[in-house]
Amino acid sequence: MILAIVGPTAVGKTKMSIMLAKKYDAIIINSDAMQVYKDLNIGTAKVTEEEKEGVPHFLFDIKNVDEEYSIYDYQKDVRKLLEEYKDKNIIFVGGTGLYLKSALYDYDLDKESGKNDYSSYSNEELYKMALEKDKNCDIHPNNRVRLERFLDKEKTTHKEPVKLYDHLIIGLTVDRDILYERINKRVDVMVNQGLLDEVKYFYDNKIYSKPLINGIGYKELYEYFDGEVSLDVAIDNIKKNSRHYAKRQYTFFNNQLDVNWFNVNLDNFEETYLNVLDFVEKNKGEL
Repeated sequence: MILAIVGPTAVGKTKMSIMLAKKYDAIIINSDAMQVYKDLNIGTAKVTEEEKEGVPHFLFDIKNVDEEYSIYDYQKDVRKLLEEYKDKNIIFVGGTGLYLKSALYDYDLDKESGKNDYSSYSNEELYKMALEKDKNCDIHPNNRVRLERFLDKEKTTHKEPVKLYDHLIIGLTVDRDILYERINKRVDVMVNQGLLDEVKYFYDNKIYSKPLINGIGYKELYEYFDGEVSLDVAIDNIKKNSRHYAKRQYTFFNNQLDVNWFNVNLDNFEETYLNVLDFVEKNKGEL
């Protein structure tokens, strides 16, 4: 049986995954793009050893922050695990929808995806290449960054990828205002737990890898250490960018994945767990 727990940050995905893993004697596989990296702990709200409660976890802390790790690499690694543990119950947990989709569907990824050098091409040439890839591409010809990202996106053999593994996707959600309040509070907790020290270690060591210059909670503090913004502004930017990311997560989950949504009872998480468990029990015969 394969389950996946998805949703925006701060809704209880980790807690739900542990509870279900203990119930079904399952292993847990990470599907969060930032949590594959070692030492990015506070800023990613990574599961702690204590929180794991002895449940085996995979694809967490597998790369140094200055090592390349693409969605192609993730797909390759996760497919090995799916084969190795095909006789076990498996639970995916994380907020990177594309990682989950690349694992469970027949995405045919280009090994070099995300690593191409376009410095020798003009904007006009990039735009022409984008139109050749998708004639409906609506990116402005002068938006070079978006054009390069579009050209580096994974190649698929199907417009609608075919499901390779039977699975159930559980989505956890709360009212939007409550979610934003929880995100803001979580950022404050991260700061109190030592987020600045976590980020400053990498900054002082002059590490400017993708997770650090693009990752929420890290890029904003790099701007602070560079003297571009005050600490208050940097923290506010982390909160704002986290809220915006939550919106994008909902958009992906709703449009790209078959998610069964559950409203989280924040005052009684056990009730939410029992509702999810009831749903899994009623549908696991299809898996």
